[in-house]
Amino acid sequence: MSAAQLKTYTLQEVAQHNREGDVWIVIDSKVYNISKFADLHPGGTGILLTDSVAGKDATQAFYGLHRHEVLLRPQYARLQIGTITGEEPLYKSQTVGEPSNVPYAEPSWLAKGFFSAYYNESHKRFQRAMRKFAMEVVYPNAVECEDNGKRMSPDVLQKLCEMNIPAMRIGPGKHLKGRSLLGGIVAPEEFDHFHELIVNFELSRFGTRAYLDGLLAGEVIGLPPILNFGSPELQAKIVPEVLDGKKIICLAISEAFAGSDVAGLQTTAVLEGNEWVITGSKKWITNGVFADYFTVGCRSKDGYVVILVPRSDNVSTKAIKTAYSSTAGTAYVTFEKTRVPVANTLGKVGQGLQVILSNFNHERWMIICTSLSAQRMVVEECLKWVNQRMVFGKPLSSQAVVRSKLANMIARVEACQNWLESVTHQMNNMSYEDQSDKLAGQIGLLKQFVTRAGRETAEDATQLFGGRSITAGGMGKLIENYHRTSPYDAILGGQEDVMGDLGVRQALKKMPKDARL
Repeated sequence: MSAAQLKTYTLQEVAQHNREGDVWIVIDSKVYNISKFADLHPGGTGILLTDSVAGKDATQAFYGLHRHEVLLRPQYARLQIGTITGEEPLYKSQTVGEPSNVPYAEPSWLAKGFFSAYYNESHKRFQRAMRKFAMEVVYPNAVECEDNGKRMSPDVLQKLCEMNIPAMRIGPGKHLKGRSLLGGIVAPEEFDHFHELIVNFELSRFGTRAYLDGLLAGEVIGLPPILNFGSPELQAKIVPEVLDGKKIICLAISEAFAGSDVAGLQTTAVLEGNEWVITGSKKWITNGVFADYFTVGCRSKDGYVVILVPRSDNVSTKAIKTAYSSTAGTAYVTFEKTRVPVANTLGKVGQGLQVILSNFNHERWMIICTSLSAQRMVVEECLKWVNQRMVFGKPLSSQAVVRSKLANMIARVEACQNWLESVTHQMNNMSYEDQSDKLAGQIGLLKQFVTRAGRETAEDATQLFGGRSITAGGMGKLIENYHRTSPYDAILGGQEDVMGDLGVRQALKKMPKDARL
């Protein structure tokens, strides 16, 4: 019914409709006629005909079993016939783009009455616009693709590129010159790493981990080597194609025998005249299934080399079945004597490891951002759940053990946020070279800290949601997805223990020789 057609009723009038074939209920001041729906109810008719539901205010019972979004689905929304006289709904949908009002669901700089030394009005304006775009354009496709495993919609890709979001995900730089960022919300020259952090945060709030990687994560890690080490001719051709969504690129480094051990690469590149002949295979390549270009790490007779390889008949890709949705396009990539012009070499021959390693800082920082944003989503889900879930006649939050888990979750997410913002501030004030020298260790340690915190939070959230946390739909669907996919953050971009070791080795390397107890 339309709002104009809805009538008002008293609770006494609703109470008269409490028998089979004639069942009304109240949910949050709204009256629903579920007489015809009762037989279709997935949980059976019995629960709808109990004394505590039929003809009664069933708000508490409903929210103990269902998410609010269920009421917004057309097939259920049309069951509403009216409202309760003199009552206002407690649940009011927030304006799209506005921060959540749940404590700790947002970084403190977005919370009312809080302040930050890092963010200014430009960042706040940018965040509101980015969230609105993400919720209206990206979110529906994210949920759909996460379930069906298909790659993101071409329409969504086009809209992302119109807003230059793929370009912004690479960070500040010359590639933004002349581009209108998010419809002109921010100028290219004022765009910084905090704007970029916001982009990452807003795209990873949906609880759709695989889709996040399918949302051109391969471009974020595959294009920078071209921007930083490709020839001007190569940049002029490839960069616009990729940033405008005409071509898809991915980074092809990992192999079956070389994951975090980048120096163990076995894919070979042999120079024949003015061409490289590449032979070998790559594994776990994000976006590889649908990529047009592959930024490939190889071993040559003169040392390691990175080469841009276009898709051809001698490049084959095969989807890898993983624990998360195939929407990410995770692939096994094989090069069978693939010929590539020498002009596609990125950097100098023999310095390929430097090209690869210089790219890791930004990739790891991106993973930290997206992991932390997802953790905040989990904290919000848990705070909502313990507030509405009733056990032994009281809210779940009345139990001390529950509050203890929440305290640990909140402490972890806030600690992660503050360290991340400190590192991001350093990035804004350092050159690319200084970042590689001074922040590689910090970012490695931060990644280890954030991803471990994430998996601890995943475990705590699972305990709070109980059986619902292992169900792919319903109340705990976001917790199930996060618990299943949070290990990806601990592996992609560098395995957790390797990150910790890297951070300590970098610190030891900078130890002053005269340091003594």
